[in-house]
Amino acid sequence: MNLNKKILLVFFLLLFTTKGESVENPKITLKLKYGEVKIELFKDIAPNHVERILELSKKGKYDGVAFHRVIDGFMAQTGDVQHGNTKNNFNPAMVGTGGSDLPDLKAEFNDVPHERGILSMARSQSPDSANSQFFICFDTHSHLDRQYTVFGKVTSGMEFVDQIKKGAPGSGSVDNPDIIEKITIEK
Repeated sequence: MNLNKKILLVFFLLLFTTKGESVENPKITLKLKYGEVKIELFKDIAPNHVERILELSKKGKYDGVAFHRVIDGFMAQTGDVQHGNTKNNFNPAMVGTGGSDLPDLKAEFNDVPHERGILSMARSQSPDSANSQFFICFDTHSHLDRQYTVFGKVTSGMEFVDQIKKGAPGSGSVDNPDIIEKITIEK
C-alpha cells in the first residue's frame, strides 16, 4: 500500500472512530410552543455536561420547565428543574435558584465562542457549580467565553428561540414565562 493510501486510510479511521465510539455528537429537539429547535450537543468537548443534559432529558425533568430569565439581545435561561417546572411545584419566587438532585458539575470550559445559538451552562459564582440550568445566546457575547461551559449549538429553529417571551429590562425576570414543552433525544 503506498503512502497516500495509508494516509487516507488513517484519516478515515480517525474520522469515523474514537476509541471504538462514534465521533458523531448527540442531538436533541427542544419543543417550544413556537416550533421545534434542533440542537447538536458537543460531547467531544463537554462530555459531563452533555451527559447531564441527556440524563435529565431522558427522565423528562425539563418538560414543562420555564424560561425564567430572558434578556433581549443576550440570552434565554431555563433548566431549573427544582423550582421552574410549571406543571409541578412551580415557585416563581425561587425559580433560577435551583438545580436537580444530582451533584454539581466540574467546569469543562472550552474555546467555543458564545455566539448566536450557543447553549451554555448557567452557574453561580463558583466555576464548578453548573447543575441543570442552561441558556441559549441570542447574539455574540465574548465576555462569557471560557467562563461558562459551552455544550451545544442550535442547528435549526433559532427563529423559535427568538420568539421566547422576554423578561423585565435589567433582570430579565419573566412573568407568565414560556416553557420547554418537551426535550427529545434524536436516535
